[in-house]
Amino acid sequence: MLKIFGTSLLSFVISMQLIGLLIAFAFGNIERNFNQQAFTLSLFSDFLNGVIYGSFFLAYYYFNKNKKHQQKLAIYNQSLAESKINQLKAQLNPHFLFNNLNVLDQLIEEDKQKASDFLNEFAEIYRYVLQASDKELTDIDQEIDFAKQYFKLIQYKYGNAYQLNIETQNAKGFIVPLTLQLLIENALQHNIGSQENPVYIKINIDENIIVSNNINLKRNTKLTSGRALKNLKEQYQLLSKKPIEIHQTEKEFSATVPIIHKQSK
Repeated sequence: MLKIFGTSLLSFVISMQLIGLLIAFAFGNIERNFNQQAFTLSLFSDFLNGVIYGSFFLAYYYFNKNKKHQQKLAIYNQSLAESKINQLKAQLNPHFLFNNLNVLDQLIEEDKQKASDFLNEFAEIYRYVLQASDKELTDIDQEIDFAKQYFKLIQYKYGNAYQLNIETQNAKGFIVPLTLQLLIENALQHNIGSQENPVYIKINIDENIIVSNNINLKRNTKLTSGRALKNLKEQYQLLSKKPIEIHQTEKEFSATVPIIHKQSK
């Protein structure tokens, strides 16, 4: 910066003095304009002007340089975020597949006809999962339909031991694909339900999405439990200024999910 500034200042002063000399020569005023006193004043004036204009030029130069740097940084951060989201989605896809294949395996032993029906339903649902894997965000209405279809799979195994209620006041906006499914699955993984003491899962959609369930914890929870929820929270940190908020009491667990008001890419 000092090198550029010094070189520019020196070039400016020399140029102004040469221009002044040419003008003085053209009008025959060399002796009057270039005596010691006049030359000193002129040199000092050109030096001050060079400092002022040079400072403005440097400020403008570094402003544009910083602006370009910020643009490159924003593009890099966006690419990094998209890469991270794709990695997170790649983890969720096998997670969904593995859990439901376990259910299918159990149903085959218990009821082959029910297992066949489950497989047909699962094939339709997994098609949506594969399509959603290519999206950062999806429409809330589509996610509600998917959550209802997914819960039908749950009922193949558990019947009314787990019950789902969805209340919608405002379904406009977007959310991360599989959000509702993961939160429903989280309730199943951590709580044990029965016909006499069911686990009630409630989804309320208004300004935010609140997914809650009563707590009836299992005695032994898998060590991997909570990984999918952590994964989901990381996606929202990358896509939204508002994070997922988790609240838990002795009787109830709830997750508040922000609605994202922008179109997915």
